[in-house]
Amino acid sequence: MRNYWIGAFTILAVAALLIPTTPIFNPNDAEKTPRSANFSAKREQTLKLSAVQNDMNATAMLCTSECSKDFQKLMNASMGSKSEANGHIKQMMHEHMHMSYISWISGDRSVSRGIIPKTTNGQAEAFVDEAKAQVSKGAKYESAAFNAKDGSRYMVLGVPDTKHTGIGVVGVIKQDIVKSVEKHQMRNLRLVPYPAEGNYKIESVKPNSTVDTTVRSGEDNANASHYHVRDVVVHFTKPLSDTEMQRIKNEINAESVKKMGDTFVFRSKNIETKQLMQYFKQSWNTEYTEPHYLYLTNETTESIVPNDALYSEYQWNLPSIEAEKGWNVSKGDEQVIVAVLDTGVQSNHPDLKGKLIEGINLVDEEAEPDDDVGHGTHVSGIIGATVNNGEGVAGVSWFNKIMPVKVLDSSGAGSTYTVAQGIIWAVDHGAKVINMSLGNYAEADFLHDAIKYAYERDVVMIAASGNDNTDRPGYPAAYPEVFAVAATDSNKEKATFSNYGDYIDVAAPGDSIASTYPGSQYAALSGTSMASPHVAALAGLIRSVNPELSNVEVMEIMRKSAIDLGDEGKDNYFGYGEIDVEKALQAASSFGGALQTYPDLVKRRLEHITTKYERN
Repeated sequence: MRNYWIGAFTILAVAALLIPTTPIFNPNDAEKTPRSANFSAKREQTLKLSAVQNDMNATAMLCTSECSKDFQKLMNASMGSKSEANGHIKQMMHEHMHMSYISWISGDRSVSRGIIPKTTNGQAEAFVDEAKAQVSKGAKYESAAFNAKDGSRYMVLGVPDTKHTGIGVVGVIKQDIVKSVEKHQMRNLRLVPYPAEGNYKIESVKPNSTVDTTVRSGEDNANASHYHVRDVVVHFTKPLSDTEMQRIKNEINAESVKKMGDTFVFRSKNIETKQLMQYFKQSWNTEYTEPHYLYLTNETTESIVPNDALYSEYQWNLPSIEAEKGWNVSKGDEQVIVAVLDTGVQSNHPDLKGKLIEGINLVDEEAEPDDDVGHGTHVSGIIGATVNNGEGVAGVSWFNKIMPVKVLDSSGAGSTYTVAQGIIWAVDHGAKVINMSLGNYAEADFLHDAIKYAYERDVVMIAASGNDNTDRPGYPAAYPEVFAVAATDSNKEKATFSNYGDYIDVAAPGDSIASTYPGSQYAALSGTSMASPHVAALAGLIRSVNPELSNVEVMEIMRKSAIDLGDEGKDNYFGYGEIDVEKALQAASSFGGALQTYPDLVKRRLEHITTKYERN
């Protein structure tokens, strides 16, 4: 029998070599070797802390730059009277809640609105007076950041009118967004234990097991999965009768039962997961019984340069992946929907206006899928922040619609049930691409079933690999149906925090990425969570330029068009390389059918089987 299969595989391999194919692109020579991923825990922590500080600094600069542009617009607006000026300022402060105080300096027409925050020794008032003095002289002013008695962080900004001496705007800007980024990134880069045990009624365990482990530091997160302590996921071999279901509820003292297809999530009032698993395995016929795992927040063409206010100065990531050239081929299509399974999205963010379609909140089905963390809004902006509107940042896609599916709660965590439910909901409501900037180190058959459901219905699924600088496979990224993404920095090197391994498909920018953030603001965040949406947006563009492509063909085009980095060919740090939007879209627009990708698909399948056989 074994010789039969070897012979069959040989025939397939030969067939793959004989099938005619047109090259998708001319491969680049490999130039760089990635920096070693084998950091000590102390060194890794130092690098991650540096990344957090860089994100905080970049976010503060984004805040200052955006406010400066807004103040310029305020001065350029027609202000024939104090009442008109007052109206403009009132509207601006309503749209930008972080602007605590604005003073328009214009002689007799000067207008001030808002409140200067209380500080020790009148520090805020002193900064405002200095700003007004500098603006009156025609000079720009930026104070140092300071903390007020209300506990918030502020800075004072003065912007002079470049056309009229003595005229300008002075504002007190609340910068709590910087503190929010710090808190978010300490968790996102796993510098603190996350989620904290007890917060989510969860237990930390060694990956793919129920063996207890204690997470004392962020480093420990790389070797832990998490599950609900009184939950169990069960897939029965045959449907249960009402009598059988009632019996189960009585015997496990059920608190709740959730169902999706033939799979159930049982929660007991007093029996823990290990005992529940033992009960179902011994008393019932099941296909699988597993913990209810948690998933966390893991130049040949003329360039099109957007006029978005923060683009040229802060968005290194889009030129790096040749988005500016790729937009000549496709800017996206409203009919191709990209679902974002995350913490929700700020629905009224001015830079996402008109880009969102109806979504769902699966954490609280009575509420809208609003973002109470910031992660989902940031991811959505990378995919599709409005381009060429003179505001904020530019997304990778100009026209693809974004479907917000809230599967993570206010702590940035969500269960496999919710994530699986989100995948199925997105598929059933028309999503053609799904981005999952989330994950953990446990395989869950329950979630895998949902992923197979989407895959069989021709959906492209993209997932972040994780931020622990480990080669331990993270899920859902490591499932074969999912396209796994690692992160690069602005030097096209492996981002220090990025996970790696033989399951990585491609890499994309993930270091200090500027994007939309709640409060109608902008922030810079680092993580493979930021890399993944670049690839999801590319998948949306590919499906826009050639709607006939299957999900398998879309993924193969992204692999084959990637720019090779590191060791020649596919490697564990970059997969097939960093995505190239222009080459991918050119390949998609001239794609000739399945015969082009078939040899590579067969080759990779054989390599996968061989590797699996060697491991066993």
